[in-house]
This record gives sequence, C-alpha cells and structure tokens, in this order.
Amino acid sequence: MKKLYTSVVSVCLAATMSMSAQAADIIIGIPNWVSVNAMGHVVQRVLEDNLGLDVEIQNATNPIVFEAMDKGTMHVHPEVWIPNQNNLHNTYVEDKGTVTRNPNAVIAFQGMCVPTAASEKHGITSVTQLTDPNIAKLFDSDGDGKGEIWIGATGWASTNVEYIRAKSYGYDQTLDLIEMDETLALAKAESLITKGKPVVFMCYTPHHMFGSMDLTVLKEPAHDRDKWIIVQPTDDPDWLKKSSAPVAWGDTYLHIYYAKALEKSHPQAAQILANIKVDAVQVSSWVYEIAKNKVDPAELAKKWVEENADLVDSWL
Repeated sequence: MKKLYTSVVSVCLAATMSMSAQAADIIIGIPNWVSVNAMGHVVQRVLEDNLGLDVEIQNATNPIVFEAMDKGTMHVHPEVWIPNQNNLHNTYVEDKGTVTRNPNAVIAFQGMCVPTAASEKHGITSVTQLTDPNIAKLFDSDGDGKGEIWIGATGWASTNVEYIRAKSYGYDQTLDLIEMDETLALAKAESLITKGKPVVFMCYTPHHMFGSMDLTVLKEPAHDRDKWIIVQPTDDPDWLKKSSAPVAWGDTYLHIYYAKALEKSHPQAAQILANIKVDAVQVSSWVYEIAKNKVDPAELAKKWVEENADLVDSWL
C-alpha cells in the first residue's frame, strides 16, 4: 500500500511540475554552480519587470537544458562556458539551428591553483610538478598517503576536461581526482588554507575565490589547439581514451544561450537576451554575495536590477 501511495504522489508531483512548466512563458535552466544561478535570476528579473512575463527557473544539467531548448520545454541557459560546451554548441547552434547565443561574452579563466604560501614554501609553481609523488603527498588531507585534487563538480563539462588533463599530464597517477559540489569544495580549500595546509584545486574566474584566498596559478605549457583534443562522454563512451590535453586552457567565454523559437513567440524577450552585457568583475561580485554573504539570488537580482536601471535600459 505504501508503494502505491508513493507512486501516486510521484505521478501527481510530476504532473504538477509539468503544468507549472507549461504555465510559464519562459523557463530558464540553471546548472549547479553559483555564477549561472546569479545570472539566471538577473535574467528572470529583467524579463518579468520589463515585459510582464511569467519566468520560471528550473535546475538541470547542461545537456538537459540544451535538449530542452531544442524541444521548446526550456528557453534560456544563462551562462554557457565555451570551449567547455563546444559539443553542445555545435549540435544545437551549428547543426540543428534551434538555439542561438548572445554575442556579448564574459571573459573567463580556468586553471589550477595552490595557496601562495604553499607555493613559496615548497617551490610548487607548475602543473607538471604534480606528477612528483613527494609533491603530491603534500596535498593529502585525509591521511591515506595520497594527495587529492578537486577537479570540479559532477555534471560540469570542465570536470570531464580535467580528467583528460590529469591523464595527459600524468598526475592522475599521483593524486586522487575529486568531484565535489563547488560550494563544499571551496569551503574545504579555504579551511585548509586557513590552517596553513597545502591544497590544489581547479580555479577560475569569474569567481570571488581570488579575493577571499591568496592563490598562485600553476604554470602550464601554452594552449595549443592542435594538442587540445577533447571528446565529451555524451559524444563517445571512449571519450577519455580518445582525448588528450597536455596544455593550458585556452581563452574562455561565457555566453547566454536561448531557444531560437523565442524570436517568434516572444521577440522582445529574444531581443533583451541578445543584448544583455556584463563583465567578469560584476559576475564575481554576484558570486561573492551569494556564496560568502549568503544573499538569496532572487533578492540579489531584484536589488541589482533596481540599482542598475540605466544599464538594464540599454538592453531593452
């Protein structure tokens, strides 16, 4: 009887979510990191305040958001990292033509960092040093004799790339590769740094981490497009075996993507989505407020839109 009751409740909840999705004019898909959450709420506030639309936010992974934009069940991805999501861009923008993007990119950075104190004390300056077992052991925080490195959260395309980079450099043999929620991973890193312990992890902007921690970016061979061979698991089950990336990340750009169908169904919304433009400093400040000061993303968006009316007006 309990099983039957649970099934009925599940069906009812699914139906309710479906009705909610159908009721909203525009649905924004939000993956699991802070800056996309901030941008998503800003977009929601701008569209609702200026066009009177019912705009809903739903959590989803990158592939699901793109597939949903293709099918018309979601309409906006507020922060797509390129080249991380090149495979999705190629499929839905270049091949199918059902998704388009805002041309105004936020310039980003991706790499590996250690605390500056650890870099200076132990002479750690390069990613290639992570293959040295003696260096790698310095990052052992759980006492098992092997160091750890945070490579991103589950579901991020960049996490898959970091598996590839770890294999290509060889530090997958000396370090445990850790997937963990962004907030938890960075809280752990900050705690270790406060205690004066070495830690190594994926670092990037826009983010507040460089403001709240004294970090040194590890040096790498310059990005080489010919050596950057990335296959995502959504494209090939042998993605890791077929990939190689023994070089630094190239230039990274963050764009808003949206369903091309909005140009007909809600042309004013599509125009706004095409015009939105902010910079990395602004996005980093949003991340700081949400991650460090625990400000609710909806409240942050409401206040920011009110205080930046002239900028928002330029998008209309």
